[in-house]
Amino acid sequence: MSMTLKINGREQRVMLDVRTTLLDALREHIGLTGSKKGCDHGQCGACTVLINNKRVLSCLTLAAVTEGQEVTTIEGLAKADGTLHPMQQAFIDHDAFQCGYCTPGQIMSAIACVNEGHAESDAQIREFMSGNLCRCAAYPNIVDAVKEAKPKMKET
Repeated sequence: MSMTLKINGREQRVMLDVRTTLLDALREHIGLTGSKKGCDHGQCGACTVLINNKRVLSCLTLAAVTEGQEVTTIEGLAKADGTLHPMQQAFIDHDAFQCGYCTPGQIMSAIACVNEGHAESDAQIREFMSGNLCRCAAYPNIVDAVKEAKPKMKET
């Protein structure tokens, strides 16, 4: 099936099997490999992207259903001049990653956490972020990063 996907503000024309997941379309057909294939069952959160600013597990989402919607991946967060998104910078500043495999999905979920109003307390952040697993256990640093980025995100 021929379709046009809007990824990170740019239209991408692709030919995909109707059963192709958004994750596979991003990684294998468009060349955006920031979203990771962790479990491929929607249990780890490594594939998290934003669709119309809501977090979605791209391994469970068919690419075809995203046609006409705005998909944002980790590659679409930094500004054209290379300035990082406040959440990306906060993750660096708080060492909120170790091996880095889960980091793109963690950052995308953290942005949704703030945007959807779930970052009012440490407990609220932990609950919202509980769908994103980190085998390195950087969870306290992730919570700190979300708290730091929250006011900066409202400025931009």
